[in-house]
This record gives sequence, C-alpha cells and structure tokens, in this order.
Amino acid sequence: MTGDRLTLHAEETVFPLAEVFTISRGSRTEARVVSVSVSDGVDTGRGECVPYARYGESVEGVIETIVSLRDVLDLDRDRLLQHLPAGAARNAVDCALWDLQAKRAGQRAYQLAGLAEPQPVQTAYTLSLDTPEAMQEKARAHADWPLLKIKLGGEGDLTRLEAVRRGAPDAAIIVDANEGWTVGTYQALAPELVRLGVKMVEQPLPAGEDDGLSGLERPLPVCADESCHDRASLAQLQGKYDMINIKLDKTGGLTEALALKRDATALGFDIMIGCMVASSLAMAPALLLAQGARFVDLDGPLLLASDRPDPLLYDAAGVHPSNPELWG
Repeated sequence: MTGDRLTLHAEETVFPLAEVFTISRGSRTEARVVSVSVSDGVDTGRGECVPYARYGESVEGVIETIVSLRDVLDLDRDRLLQHLPAGAARNAVDCALWDLQAKRAGQRAYQLAGLAEPQPVQTAYTLSLDTPEAMQEKARAHADWPLLKIKLGGEGDLTRLEAVRRGAPDAAIIVDANEGWTVGTYQALAPELVRLGVKMVEQPLPAGEDDGLSGLERPLPVCADESCHDRASLAQLQGKYDMINIKLDKTGGLTEALALKRDATALGFDIMIGCMVASSLAMAPALLLAQGARFVDLDGPLLLASDRPDPLLYDAAGVHPSNPELWG
C-alpha cells in the first residue's frame, strides 16, 4: 500500500473493567487504550494498542509518537518498521494500515497475508491474583471454561492453585508468574503444578535475569512473555524457554508478529498468542496469529464492562474471527 498521503488520528479510549484486575505488579479498574485511525480520504483503517508502563510506555507518550508520523510521506507498513521500534505505538498504526489495505483492496486481511481463512479458537479465561478463597470462587464460576489462566506472583501461589483446582476440577490450567519467581521457586513449585494439571508457566523469572533457566530441567514447560518481543529476541531464548507468547503490543504489530511466529516455529518453539486487557479491536488481528497456536489467551474483551460496536463473538466454539465492520 503506497502512493497516497494518509491522515492519521490517535486518541485515548477508556474501558471500565467488569471487576478489579490484579497481577503481581498491581491492580486496575479500567483499560486505557490508544485508538488509531488511518484514512486515505475514502477508506479508514483502525487499530488499537495498550501502552504498558513495564516497558516505559504511557498513553500520552504513545499518542505523541503516533502523531509524529503525520510528517512521514507515503506511510506504509514497511516504512513504519523503519520509523518506529517494536511496541504499542507501532502496533496500533500497523494494524490500522492492515485494516485500511483490506478495505481498499476489497479483501480480508487474512487474504492479504496469504493465510487460510481463520476459524474460531478456544481462548483461556484469566483469573486475576487474589486470595485463595476468592480465586476458588471465581474458578467455580468459570469451571466450564476449557482453559483457565491463573495470575500468580509469589508467596502463597501453591495454595492459590490448589484452591483454583478445587473450584474447577476439569479445566486445563496455565499460570502466569509475571516475573515474580526465582529459579528456586520454579524448582519447588514445578512438580506440584504438574501434579495439579498445570500445562505451562509464563515468565517465571524477570526478563533479563532469566539465565538460570538455561539448561534447567523443566518438568513444567516455560513460556517467554516479557523476555520475548520480536524476532531479535529469539537468539536469547533458546535453551531457556519451551514456548513464546506473541503479543501485538510487544511485536509492534501484525507485520512483525507474523514473521516472529514463522521464525519461532522454525526454531522449535511452541506458540502462545496473548493479549493485554483491551477491546475486540485489539484482539481481531491477533486471531490471525492464533490459528494453530498451542495456547490462545485472547479474553481481553471478556474482562471489560462493555466492548466496542461489532465486537468479537465468544461462544462454546471459542472466539470467532472479526467481521469487516470491526477490523480486517
């Protein structure tokens, strides 16, 4: 998509959450996202990102970065990769450019990407960090969900997992430590988590301090989240991780994410597709990546009090691909 001067707009959108959401780094009651539109005067593409303070991002800073692209002539996805690093700002613009290209071509985004038509996929439902009693009740309320993702992060984690398992005895479970463990914690907890039917753990050690995983016996598979951003991350992950979590806000958009998935698969990594807490507009591009992934965690809209118009459909078959009115 080249040859036209595009107009670019970015603004903050706030979605109240259905309930307080807590991880090891804190709690929140709303999702603050940046909504982006790119227009050629006839068609308009849309994208969404979630700035993440963990990576030094803010809503204000991301909007400022996006607005700076207004001076880039003939902006397209290739030029975008040259102008912005991986991160939330590039993600929203990249996904908006995919959406615009699909509208202009009269095709779906998956066709432009050379992919098969996406199908519904089962997604995890996330239980945020809480007391064991509260987590057991939440697990019981979602016990019919085929996959539960449990937020952990330190002292009392095993007690929390045991409570969740009592609440949802048949659900598959994955856990996210959000960089809250040590090597010793992993070694102590891994056999117990395997006993409880946990399938894998995300990012047990802090990013940049995960050399202890190298060569470590891993009875519980380990997934890189904060340690994996884009293709440049892969060289540092081999021997430490069994799987990577691809999130569009980390890769800087669908363009890089598709390449990351291809290269990671070639290196033997299993794939998880994850998300930040955001609306259906942020999930829709990720559904193209989710096809064939080992685990999918695209439940962000389910955690909101209300979603965007034309939202994704979640039912017993899983989360369904978007309609063109939403994205792509």
